[in-house]
Amino acid sequence: MSAEVRLTQVDSGRWRLQGGLDFGTVTSLALAGKRLLRDAGRPDADTLVIDLAEVDSANSAGLALLLEWLDVARARDIHLSYANVPDSLRRIAAFSNLQDVLPIAV
Repeated sequence: MSAEVRLTQVDSGRWRLQGGLDFGTVTSLALAGKRLLRDAGRPDADTLVIDLAEVDSANSAGLALLLEWLDVARARDIHLSYANVPDSLRRIAAFSNLQDVLPIAV
């Protein structure tokens, strides 16, 4: 994975995404997220929250990544939500009429 972006576990069921979500980083993140979701298919880990508070930049590729992870999670019966979604991603989601699709944790 690129040095400028990281997906790390904070505690059980909670992960932190740090860095930029753009065309240069989403490919490696997509693979890391799929591994995470594959491993989370256990009965004790059927709910995951990914915290985006430390995402410092994001574009449409970042939104596509979050939607891809959501699709993988749903296929595995995992409840996935996103916390602290940056305003840039919220604006892109709203512009694309996807704001109601993203599960945003409070």
